[in-house]
Amino acid sequence: MPQYTYTIRMHDGTQHTGTIEAEDAAHAAKQVRQGGGIITALEEATPGTTRKKLSDIQLFGVPLKERVLFAVNLSVMVGSGLPIARALKNLSEQSKNKATRTIVLQLYADVLKGTGLADAMAKHPEMFDDLFVNMVRVGEVGGNLDEALTLIAHQLEKEQTLRARVRGAMMYPAIVLFAMVGIAVLMLTYILPQIMGVFSDMGVQLPASTLFIIKLSDGLRTHGIAVALGTLGGIGALALFLRTIPGKKLFSRFTVTMPVVKSMVIAVNCARFARIHSSLLRSGVSVIESLTIVRNTLTNTLYRDALDDAIASVARGTSLADVIRKYPKIFPIMVPQMIDVGEETGKTGAMLLKIAEFYESYIDQMTKNMSSIIEPLLMLLIGGGVGFFAVAMLKPMYSVLENIK
Repeated sequence: MPQYTYTIRMHDGTQHTGTIEAEDAAHAAKQVRQGGGIITALEEATPGTTRKKLSDIQLFGVPLKERVLFAVNLSVMVGSGLPIARALKNLSEQSKNKATRTIVLQLYADVLKGTGLADAMAKHPEMFDDLFVNMVRVGEVGGNLDEALTLIAHQLEKEQTLRARVRGAMMYPAIVLFAMVGIAVLMLTYILPQIMGVFSDMGVQLPASTLFIIKLSDGLRTHGIAVALGTLGGIGALALFLRTIPGKKLFSRFTVTMPVVKSMVIAVNCARFARIHSSLLRSGVSVIESLTIVRNTLTNTLYRDALDDAIASVARGTSLADVIRKYPKIFPIMVPQMIDVGEETGKTGAMLLKIAEFYESYIDQMTKNMSSIIEPLLMLLIGGGVGFFAVAMLKPMYSVLENIK
C-alpha cells in the first residue's frame, strides 16, 4: 500500500506533518481530515526523489488579470476539497504566464516544506500585496480559506473592472491628442516648406502668425533631433519627479482640484477605500490593521495622510466617521454619514460595501458620459489649431490679391 506524506494546519494555527498509508490520495486525504484542520500538502512518498531547487527570479510585477485568475481558480480547487499543495501544482501547470508559473511553483515548494500559504505569499510582493496576504492568513486561521479566496477574487475583479473603465475613458482623448501632434509635426516639417517658397516669391510682408509658424517649422527641421531628445528628457524628468515624495504630493493635490478629473479621482479612491476596508472587516481583520492595509493600497498621498490620521485617532478611541469628516475635500459628506450609521448599528462592513457600490456605479456612468464631455473640448482644440494654421497660410495670399486689385 502506498505511503503519503501530509502537512495539515489546525484551526489554532499549528501545523503537523506526518506519513500515512492509504489505497490512494482520496482515501489518504479522508483519513487526514478526520483529525480536523486544513490539508496544506499531500503527496505520495516516492523513495529516492529529490525536489529541484527553484531559482529566485526578480520580477517587475504580475498583471492584475493573472492575480484574479489565480484567486478564482485556487478558491474553486480548495473549496472542492483539493489540498493546497496539489491545487498550486495544478495552477502552475495551467498558467500560461511565465512569471505567474514561477511564483506558483515557489509557493508549491514552500507549502510542501510546511510553510503556511500566507507566509509563502508574503515572499512575493510583486504578485501578492498586503491585502491578499492578510485575507489568506485570516482564512487559514479561521478554517475558511476557500471563502477568503472567493472574497479576494471578487475584490480583484472589481479592481480590474474599475481600472478598465478609467483607462477606457482616457484612451479616446489620448489617441486624438497623439494624432494631432503627429499631424502637426508632419505639416510643419514636410508640407509647410513647400509653401514657404510661394511666400518668398510674393514679396509681401508676412503677418506675425505666419512668421511664427515659419520659425516653428525651421526650428523643427533644423533642430529636430534636439527637440525630440529634449521632449523625451522632459517627460523622463517629470516621471522621475512624480515618483518622489514632493512630486506625489503635488500630483495628488492637482488631481483633486482639476475640474474634470476631480470627480473621477475622488470617486475611484472612495470606491477602493470602501470596498477594501469592507472586505477586510468581513474577513475578520481588525479595524486598525485593515486601515493600515488600505492606506498602503491607495496611491493618492492626500488619502494616505487622511488614513494615517484615522489609524492614530481610531487607536485612541475616536470614531472613524469623525476622522473622515475632517477631510471634506476628498471624502464627500455621504461617506462619513454612512460609516457613522454602520458604526452605530454594528454593520460597518455592509455600509462600506454600499458606499463602494454607489461610487462604482457613479464611475461606470461617468466613464460612459466621458466621451460626450471630452469630445466638444477636443473639437474646439482641433478646430482652433486648424483655424490658426489656415489663417496664417491664407492671410499673405489675401494681401497679394488686395495689392493686385
